[in-house]
Amino acid sequence: MHTTDPNTVQLAGDIITWATTKTTQIGTLVKLVAGVLVVVAIIMAYWRTKSAVATVVAFLLGALVLWGIANMPILQTKVGSEINDKGAPSITVPVTPAPTTGHDGRRL
Repeated sequence: MHTTDPNTVQLAGDIITWATTKTTQIGTLVKLVAGVLVVVAIIMAYWRTKSAVATVVAFLLGALVLWGIANMPILQTKVGSEINDKGAPSITVPVTPAPTTGHDGRRL
């Protein structure tokens, strides 16, 4: 078991720096794996169909996925701001109830 000396102080700056470095490395790894998977999907689309159109569509969809992964923080704040946006006030129109009796006084 690891025991700590009560006379030493562990600085939080070292831990925060380590955590930030690891988070950045994990983000880079996720982007790298996604890029490799997109390349594999493009190659598979061409290999299975031998079609230029399917290959271009796979390329465009892969580029869209990579763009979404790379811009995830921006997209998260944009979605939140659009949901919380109050927008223009709604227009209310008063509605008068329809008459329940006809012109001769009988119920409709």
